[in-house]
Amino acid sequence: MKAVEISRPGGPDVLVPVERPMPEPGPGEVLIKVSAAGINRPDVFQRKGAYPPPRGASDLPGLEVAGEIVSGDAAAGGLAIGDKVCALVAGGGYAEYCVAPAAQCLPIPRGLSDIEAAGLPETYFTVWSNVFDRGGLAEGEALLVHGGASGIGTTAIQLARAMGNPVYATVGSDERARAVEALGAARGINYKTQDFVKEVLDATGGRGVDVVLDMVAGDYIGRDIQCLADDGRIVIIAQLGGAHANVDTAQVMRRRLTITGSTLRPRPVAFKGAIARALRERAWPLLEQGAIKPIVHATFPLAQAAQAHAMMESGENIGKIILTV
Repeated sequence: MKAVEISRPGGPDVLVPVERPMPEPGPGEVLIKVSAAGINRPDVFQRKGAYPPPRGASDLPGLEVAGEIVSGDAAAGGLAIGDKVCALVAGGGYAEYCVAPAAQCLPIPRGLSDIEAAGLPETYFTVWSNVFDRGGLAEGEALLVHGGASGIGTTAIQLARAMGNPVYATVGSDERARAVEALGAARGINYKTQDFVKEVLDATGGRGVDVVLDMVAGDYIGRDIQCLADDGRIVIIAQLGGAHANVDTAQVMRRRLTITGSTLRPRPVAFKGAIARALRERAWPLLEQGAIKPIVHATFPLAQAAQAHAMMESGENIGKIILTV
């Protein structure tokens, strides 16, 4: 099969098309003939040598795919050979065929194309697990999303808004601020020209938000604390701004704040399968009704994965970048 591998740690140019043996599904797994695969920030970190795949996972990048189940133990996920699905995987998505745990496969929502569906798993699993499960966002509570124009950001905004939550989002330009507001954010905040702490407190009448979804970390954590209402929660899912932060622990204690975080890729199949079931029950009906939708910024053929990575690193995308196979 055709695939794209990381020839050595480095820039986008180290992504090279290759021929690889067809992967074989094991117990509880299926083989998917891939029609589209999503690009995600962890793929960039893996390409740079900073995010190795978990033990036993494919060394090929790619954490989400859409396509057709062609063999394997489909019944383990309540599916059948020939079903069109999208799937969360621990690696191997940049290829014509990919093995996925059946429990991590979901039917492609009615009305969505394979390209749109390929942009669902990584972002929807991540947002559901961190905003609603770990962050405990309850109906009516306010959410602040950093990186609001990213795949994660556009998903979090739409899902939270559909669940009845006011959402605020930081972005890198006025154009993106208007884009996230069009998706349902109560306010898009240009962090390059505006103080997001002031903007959030102004927008909430000084109360602050209940949950912050933070993919920046670093010195953002101290500012996140200033944005929180009492009993608020910060959920860290990436460290684009660095791994270390100064924290006012007196505020954490006095206002009963929670700082937590997670990484999804190394979690066991059973954990991800539970998220898949929650998504099918709560989010998939919203997708099929058109209440929320995947935002696809651009598509590239599989062989042009390097160009797709260059676009992601430029920061110009609003929503997902997808490889077509």
